[in-house]
Amino acid sequence: MTADIWLPIPPDEIEGLPEGPEYHFWDGAQEYPADPADCVFYVVPYMKPGDVGMRPLPLMSSVEVVQTLSAGVDHVQPGLRHVGPGVRLCNARGVHEASTAELALALVLASLRGLPDFVRAQDKGEWLGGFRPALADRNVLIVGYGAIGAAIEDRLVPFELARVARVARSARTTARGPVHPFAELPALLPEADVVVLSTPLTEATRHLVDAGFLARMRDGALLVNVARGPVVDTSALLTEVESGRITAALDVTDPEPLPSEHPLWRAPGVLISPHVGGPTSAFRPRAERLLVDQLNRFLNREELRHVILVTGAADL
Repeated sequence: MTADIWLPIPPDEIEGLPEGPEYHFWDGAQEYPADPADCVFYVVPYMKPGDVGMRPLPLMSSVEVVQTLSAGVDHVQPGLRHVGPGVRLCNARGVHEASTAELALALVLASLRGLPDFVRAQDKGEWLGGFRPALADRNVLIVGYGAIGAAIEDRLVPFELARVARVARSARTTARGPVHPFAELPALLPEADVVVLSTPLTEATRHLVDAGFLARMRDGALLVNVARGPVVDTSALLTEVESGRITAALDVTDPEPLPSEHPLWRAPGVLISPHVGGPTSAFRPRAERLLVDQLNRFLNREELRHVILVTGAADL
């Protein structure tokens, strides 16, 4: 038996990989590059369906670490029931903050300033003037204040906002101000002009944005989702946007990919991007730095970074 490491990036393209292990490139192909039973460190293929990433797990009897290249782990976590106890699941904190925060800001500005309308008008050769809402002087609520939520606020700072409110699973204080618990959302939502979702998908956050949540948003407010599609109840959102009471900018949807006949595509005031918060030119260098660091830690038996859970009866 060998101690193999499976990577979704060709090993010879990653500078600084530690010497010693057998590295194998696997990006979700039908054929495995080696015996899955010999894999001790498995890096899940990026931007592949969940069933692809989970497929080798039942065969990985020696795996010790499952490392995602995404901030979320919901696409692979169900497969961990097939591995033994003590397997560490790590996410890619530090890889996607810059790209996702950039897109969140782009969606906010595009929606408020009416950029989709200008593109459609350009296609028709139409000069479409008029006043539009500015981001300046607005109240923004960030729901999910981890690394990505904080990066979003960093990029909002120069825009002369009236206020930024922060919400996370538990209350705490940051250098920028207090973080409120989810329990305070009902009081915070009516004050927000823009609500940005950047929370992980868990059982607690699935359909967090339901009819009651949306009803508390003020008239004319904008909902931006760069989290996961199922954080939002799509039917409830459709009801609100079709009434024209609020607008939405969505990088993620439920279902996803969004079928061509889905009414969200044609709902008024809705801007959709196809889950592109992470895959940019910023991804590879950050992903490679993370893998080199994690693999050095693993081989030196040092503490791994960004451990989300360790498998065991209490975790799954």
